[in-house]
Amino acid sequence: MKAEIFSIHRDNPQKRLIKIIAGKILSGAIIVFPTDSGFSIGSALENKTGVERIRSIRNLSKNHDFTLMLNSLSQIGEFAKLDNDAFRFIKRIIPGKFTFILEATRIVPNRLVHPKKKTIGVRVPDNDFIQNLIVELGAPIMSVSLIIKGYEFLSTQDVVDKLQKKVDIIVDSGYCLPIPTSVIDFTKSPYDVLRKGAGDTSEIFG
Repeated sequence: MKAEIFSIHRDNPQKRLIKIIAGKILSGAIIVFPTDSGFSIGSALENKTGVERIRSIRNLSKNHDFTLMLNSLSQIGEFAKLDNDAFRFIKRIIPGKFTFILEATRIVPNRLVHPKKKTIGVRVPDNDFIQNLIVELGAPIMSVSLIIKGYEFLSTQDVVDKLQKKVDIIVDSGYCLPIPTSVIDFTKSPYDVLRKGAGDTSEIFG
């Protein structure tokens, strides 16, 4: 079966289509969608088989941190532990092109947590479609960046060519710059930039 393609307006996402997509995700669909920093692939938080499908597509190890797409700082606080310094840093720069590694709270399913460090990635993207989809779902989106060796995903057609038979939904919002987020590990002291990507880390560390 080929993936369904939904054309979503970048600046004014259609509520009717968001509701349809949310229903499919809650029923087990795997989705590829553009963000403010490259394409991501994700599923519902409680989708157990979705985790394994995503691991297979991305060829991920058991130690890879998944990222929860969230829509607010308060929602981050539900799923990850924030000390005062991390709270102030993150509050200042979200939404944006950053992924933060934090200690997971107990409500995060164990299958998503790093088995040794008990960490989870969290991110609040600057993207109206994702923000609205999270509200419609009533929960975060479990996700990872769409990075596959030997392929570059600039457009929806690039995604279709590679993944139309491996995922269930592909969201088309036009061109998507293939630069992943900057990843900052807030479980270390001092805080550590694990990956310099689209987010300007000088905003945090000066």
